[in-house]
Amino acid sequence: MGVNKEVFGTLTAAMKPSGATLIAVSKTKPSEDIMELYALGQRDFGENYVQELVKKQAELPADIRWHFIGHLQTNKVKMIAPFVHMIHGVDSIRLLEAIDKEGKKINRKINCLLQVHVAREETKFGLDLAEARQAAAMYFLEKKYPFVALCGIMGMASFSEDKELLKKEFSDLKKIYDEIRSLYGSDASAFNTLSMGMSGDYPIALESGSNMVRVGSLLFGARG
Repeated sequence: MGVNKEVFGTLTAAMKPSGATLIAVSKTKPSEDIMELYALGQRDFGENYVQELVKKQAELPADIRWHFIGHLQTNKVKMIAPFVHMIHGVDSIRLLEAIDKEGKKINRKINCLLQVHVAREETKFGLDLAEARQAAAMYFLEKKYPFVALCGIMGMASFSEDKELLKKEFSDLKKIYDEIRSLYGSDASAFNTLSMGMSGDYPIALESGSNMVRVGSLLFGARG
């Protein structure tokens, strides 16, 4: 089917005022589709499955910034640690420890986002607010995880048509993001990414302060 170039233009224009980053979610999509967007200047792509990401990274241009946005098992961190640009779904202290351990083995700091759970659905992964605060304190105050670069917060809102609910959930994510930045001051200067918003809710997310959105189906069409 290929990519929707008109939608790509709309998304790119929507990102410009805030300087937000567009992650093109390319999971299950062929390399040909990724190269279509690459030819238009897109460099940030998101994948959910480790094996698929490893395969695509090996066969596609080296300047693509690969974002792992799915639920990551600790035993698979080593497969993407050497090249991944950012791991979005750090949903447990245990995973944070595993990423740091693999980073140490290859002497590479790995960019990470803390995934915070604010949605109604129980199926979504993520830290609760207390766990997110604990992880930030361990990183900034206790100086744990030297091979992790903690870059910000990621979260998903409920799958809902209720705009007020979405605004509230995005607002909750923005509050914990602002709180951590405020608490740790200059130490948190690189803690500057608030990744929220997908195909169905990215305009509300941008209005709520998101500076990174993850869009797949609008760009690539529905997945079979």
